[in-house]
Amino acid sequence: MDHPAIVEGNVAVVTGGASGIGLATAKALASKGMRICLADLDGDALASAANAISGDAYAVATDVSQRTSVDALRDAAFERFGRVDLLVNNAGTAGGSAKTYTASEHWERILGVNLWGVVHGLQSFVERMVAQGTPAAIVNTGSKQGLTNPPGNAAYNASKAAIRSVTESLAHELRSIDGCRVTAHLLVPGFTYTGMIARVMPVKPAAAWTSEQVADRLLERMAQGDFYIICPDNEVTEALDHARMQWNLDDIVHNRPALSRWHRDFKDEFTRFVGE
Repeated sequence: MDHPAIVEGNVAVVTGGASGIGLATAKALASKGMRICLADLDGDALASAANAISGDAYAVATDVSQRTSVDALRDAAFERFGRVDLLVNNAGTAGGSAKTYTASEHWERILGVNLWGVVHGLQSFVERMVAQGTPAAIVNTGSKQGLTNPPGNAAYNASKAAIRSVTESLAHELRSIDGCRVTAHLLVPGFTYTGMIARVMPVKPAAAWTSEQVADRLLERMAQGDFYIICPDNEVTEALDHARMQWNLDDIVHNRPALSRWHRDFKDEFTRFVGE
């Protein structure tokens, strides 16, 4: 059984689809007979990705940080296919780190792609998908870094934390519409070997999941109706994930220092808590 939007002949729009989780998801959906509208920055990678997908795949060069570009993607998808049943807002970027109080260009680029890319997707597509009156779904790709906020890349963490907040609000808004048949889902990959990782790690680490594993988990959990689709990896179990997230939330409940998981005074207590 699949999510009711994932049906042969239905249409999926996947941003960030030229590689990694986006491409793996597009291929998995195409294997189920869905027609694919693949979006990414213009270039050879996008064309190659579309050619690698079996079935009906249509490539549209898109800069998700620009609302006009995402509107053009929407118009192209509806003109080509007449409908959109699944929107996967997956485009993302990382690219180094910066302190919270420096490097405004870094912040603007990260938030422009990661956060505004999702918001633009929602603003462009959701109303028309709801109006179709048929089962449909929206998937936004977050990150565990948006849940636990590890030090080192505040801009990336902030963008992914915001995606969680936006997607939770979207889910509530959709279920509050009488007769709405569109569901929302937050995909939270763990350590995954994607194109971004490959640029700094030419060989896949044993700990990392493949993009295909993430795509399989996404479809499996969507079929079960899950909103939070949190992926483990080859070293971090679901139990450890849950413990880390609980500790992070408990910083607020117990009024501990911010990010106490990485605070030297709480190192031993954290280790005991997660059972490491």
